This record gives sequence, C-alpha cells and structure tokens, in this order.
Amino acid sequence: MVEKTIVLTGISANSIEDAVQLAITRASVTITGIHSARVTNVEAEIADKRVARWKVTVKCTFRVTESLHE
Repeated sequence: MVEKTIVLTGISANSIEDAVQLAITRASVTITGIHSARVTNVEAEIADKRVARWKVTVKCTFRVTESLHE
C-alpha cells in the first residue's frame, strides 16, 4: 500500500473547525479516500481588534490506488 500526504490551507470567518472542514471538503472533490487529517498550524487574522478569519494548515493523507493497464 502507498499513501500520499498533501498540505492544504483552509480559511473561515466562522471557526477553526469550519476552516478544517472546508479544506477537507474541497479536496475531497478531486481526491478520494482521505482518511486522516492533522492540523499543523492555526492562525487568526485580526481586524478592528477582533478575529476576522481563521486560517489553518492541514496535512491530509489518502491511499494511492493502483490501476492495472492491459
């Protein structure tokens, strides 16, 4: 078995969880079989003395499928 890990960035004005979910949901459109995700960084962008957006770095791992060609 072979697995691949990619690095994604998710951004949300709502929450850290939303930012993570957005990154995974968008990646899942073109990548199948994502089975784990690790948040490696969390940042808060500040505007007017308040958190305006959450920005997360997520490492997602999925299995690489093999296609046999005849």
